[in-house]
Amino acid sequence: MSLYPDNSNHKMNDETLEELISQGMKQSGTHINFLWQGGEPALAGLAFYQKVIEFEKQYGQGKVVGNGFQTNATLIDEKWADFLKENNFLVGLSLDGPKHIHDKYRTYKNDKGSWEKIHNVAQMLIRKGIEVNAMVSLTDYSAKYPQEIYSFLTKLGIRWMQFIPVVERDKEDPNKAADFSLNPNDYSNFLLQTFMLWYKDLSEGEQSYIRYFENLFYRYVDLDSPECTLESSCGSYVVVEHNGDVYACDYFVESKWKLGNIKENRLIDMLNSDKQLRFGKIKEKLSDECQSCQFLSFCYGGCPKDRIRDPNDNGQNHFCKSFKQFLSLTESYFKDLAEQWKSDRINLKNQSTLDMSGYF
Repeated sequence: MSLYPDNSNHKMNDETLEELISQGMKQSGTHINFLWQGGEPALAGLAFYQKVIEFEKQYGQGKVVGNGFQTNATLIDEKWADFLKENNFLVGLSLDGPKHIHDKYRTYKNDKGSWEKIHNVAQMLIRKGIEVNAMVSLTDYSAKYPQEIYSFLTKLGIRWMQFIPVVERDKEDPNKAADFSLNPNDYSNFLLQTFMLWYKDLSEGEQSYIRYFENLFYRYVDLDSPECTLESSCGSYVVVEHNGDVYACDYFVESKWKLGNIKENRLIDMLNSDKQLRFGKIKEKLSDECQSCQFLSFCYGGCPKDRIRDPNDNGQNHFCKSFKQFLSLTESYFKDLAEQWKSDRINLKNQSTLDMSGYF
């Protein structure tokens, strides 16, 4: 809102949408992915996404097109679900776990929790055969319940999970984390306990897909990770706002990192611009501790958004301790899996997902 104070309507119009999809199709390779998020992307209305599909078909040029839809599900009904299924949308669902966990922070304006609605939507999406990823926010509260969250999601039928550590700057003191932020010790404990649950299921042929663990595995077999937070630099994608303005990253939508506008500039040029390259190098400004760390190639300082101080300095990542503890305790497991994979006993399923089911 602060970037566009003179305009309360932040819905992308058809002209801008068409330009976005047209450019994306013309300037990409054989595959392209669009991730629709907000705020809440469903606020744009179902007709907006019907236009999305129309333009993708018009400009598709035989490409493989993926659509991701990251939603809190409060507006999703049967009509939405049927559309998402028909058009093969991957749904990232903001569902933090059982009721007491989810409703701790995810409430409506009247302070009523949103869990019942989201839980019902999740069941409906799964029943219709829609691919659903759980987008779990880890806070000072939720991170204390790793087994409860994992068990809840797997029993619900969601085996694709992304755990998102929450750390925000304190309003009074921007050099420290807000009270609801995830504690590094709790994060390392959450990761370790969840890893053991994941590994146990894997060994019994009941595989779950946890983004962080899978992307770490790429590093153990000397491949580039699909996740930018595990790479040495940033800047592998761009964000397009409602009016066509383009920014370097969804965590840094601020005037400093505005790259241009799709009505005046080409997406591919902005993605490869000097400013985007400068943004990508922010991550390379590491502390001496990071540069001498044995796990540097598995982290590279983590996401710059998690450096409490200004991201242009070499402030330590808020979760540095978490990563070190977790990686030191799971290294032998990952190395064992990597050796098996290198022996052709584990195969990559696709560019972003590992399929190790059926091996153990």
